Amino acid sequence: EKLHIYEPSNAYDFGQIINAVNANKDKAACADLLTITDPKKVPVLLSNKLEGEILLMFIQSLEQYVAGKDPGLVYQHLFYLSKAERFKVVLALLSKNEKEEVQQLFDLLSENQSDQYSLEDLESLRKVYEL
Repeated sequence: EKLHIYEPSNAYDFGQIINAVNANKDKAACADLLTITDPKKVPVLLSNKLEGEILLMFIQSLEQYVAGKDPGLVYQHLFYLSKAERFKVVLALLSKNEKEEVQQLFDLLSENQSDQYSLEDLESLRKVYEL
């Protein structure tokens, strides 16, 4: 059954959608969620619920479904995700393979240039993700 994805208005709604998406490992639905949710709102909507599993789901969804169409949006999401509570903790707990997935997404963004970010912007964000 396809998940009904709508723009969450609060952290509770966002959490419910994330849990459903994660339970089904539904990366297409996750990509839909990230496409309709303003990147600036994500740290607030995530509240203190960011976990490695969620970060990776976001990374994989953005890489598979969004990066090719809208690299600018992906950059915005990566930028604001890094402002989320627990980001540093979650980052520190990523395995080598998981870090490589994040690296791949950054590489994709380098290849698919957007007028929403420069290569310098991308490089400084890469450092924030400790790549």
